[in-house]
Amino acid sequence: MSQTGIMADENRPPPFGKESLRYFDFHPEYRNLNHGSFGASPRDIRNLMKHHQDLCEAKPDSYIRYEYPIILDECRDAMAKFINAPTDTVVFVPNATTGVNTVLRNLTWNDDCKDEILYFSTVYGSCAKAIDYIVDSNPGKVSSRGINVTYPCEDEDIVQAFRVALNSAQSVGKRPRVCLFDVVTSLPGVCFPFEAITKECRSAGILSLVDGAQGVGMVRIDIEKLDPDFFVSNCHKWLFTPRGCAVVYVPLRHQDMMASTIPTSHGYVPKTGTRFNPLPPSSKSVFVNNFEFVGTVESAPFVCVKEAIKWRKRVFGNEENIMQYNRDLARKGGKAVASILGTEMLDNASQTLSRCAMINVALPVDVKTASISTQSWMMRTMVEEYKTFVALIVHAGRLWARLSAQVYLDMVDFVWAGNMLLELCERVKRGEANYKR
Repeated sequence: MSQTGIMADENRPPPFGKESLRYFDFHPEYRNLNHGSFGASPRDIRNLMKHHQDLCEAKPDSYIRYEYPIILDECRDAMAKFINAPTDTVVFVPNATTGVNTVLRNLTWNDDCKDEILYFSTVYGSCAKAIDYIVDSNPGKVSSRGINVTYPCEDEDIVQAFRVALNSAQSVGKRPRVCLFDVVTSLPGVCFPFEAITKECRSAGILSLVDGAQGVGMVRIDIEKLDPDFFVSNCHKWLFTPRGCAVVYVPLRHQDMMASTIPTSHGYVPKTGTRFNPLPPSSKSVFVNNFEFVGTVESAPFVCVKEAIKWRKRVFGNEENIMQYNRDLARKGGKAVASILGTEMLDNASQTLSRCAMINVALPVDVKTASISTQSWMMRTMVEEYKTFVALIVHAGRLWARLSAQVYLDMVDFVWAGNMLLELCERVKRGEANYKR
């Protein structure tokens, strides 16, 4: 019997589909078709989080000062093994957005005003705004350059677009310093050629900042093989930890660049001298010690990482079982939804875009009528009337629905989603979005 009370049975097939709902606490009427936005954590893992919260409440100083750091190190070690990285290169932050901001705000920019940040047009909105902030707060010192991506396209098209942007920047005297890109793009939800772009950055002498917000637990991550300059990924989405928890990887060669956490806390080492630190002395590296305590925040999700990884193995056998089930369900479910709607999935000829657990299906609605307010009505109506949620996005002149596959879903859910979306689109065509606001 496991610590979470789940008996492993090697002779029994993994409980994918409806059988897995018993591990989660969704409302009986709710279908969670949008795992990609906020994730979901099994009851056993959330009970573990509550257990740590209770330990902290029972003896705050004992837990925070002396017990928590030991458990945190165990979880960092578990995560390091999971992504194949050295333990001393792995720390936790509340979410991937914090991780991206931490990296960008620690980079220093040259006074000759030639530095440039590269990013792709499909980058996550908050991360694009982080780039905007860096540019706005360093007027004239650093600029940004977006690389347009229009799906469907092949991975090589994206690589070529990167090379063109690099040449364009250099031709006008700019110096690309860092490139931000995804593992799996959020909207639309497609697999991005992150391995290839990481390699391109390395060849060009550009820092690679890999945003794996949709990454760990959905696709295989091998840090040693990938060798990025910086990597961040949420754990509360596809790894099943409670919200919010994300891993930040910084190789030893770059840790001196990450001087401060966000916000700056006791681990910061000032250049002007030492300051009093009320926390127990530590022999850990400056990088690890910096991120161990960043003010008084809810850190219980961080210490659930080790058990979340073990729980997945106990219940589903191994990571490949989970990833394969979700990939297959996303593709087969997406085809079923597209058939119901009379449209198509967003994929390329080589099917690399759908090499993940999310799928995008075109909606039979004229994009000219799919205003922001109409999309807002559709999504709110899904929540209020259909007891579900599917993210919508306009891309390449069409309105798309992004659906997430997960272990607790099956084809019945996708067929239901297709009929729900069809009915919702018919209501839009009848004008309901106009008079029910």
